[in-house]
Amino acid sequence: MNKTELVAAMAEQAGLSRKDAEKALKAFTDVVSEELQKGGKVQLVGFGTFEVSQRAAREGRNPQTGEVMPIAASRAPKFKAGKALKDLINA
Repeated sequence: MNKTELVAAMAEQAGLSRKDAEKALKAFTDVVSEELQKGGKVQLVGFGTFEVSQRAAREGRNPQTGEVMPIAASRAPKFKAGKALKDLINA
């Protein structure tokens, strides 16, 4: 499912226009992105949690030359599915 299909499904399920559903999806992604950028987390009970994980600095290798190169520490977004979502998928 791509973004257009998601917006159409959301509009149909919620009884909204596609334009309103697209606004709602954009607002959701913006709010989650801003919270993760601040280092916080967004917890939706039953669905899951969006949070930021820390990746330590490490050494990697250039696959072409085998040369050792440093990889800087970074932060990455992470989603952990909630119990209700896992149960729904496995049912």
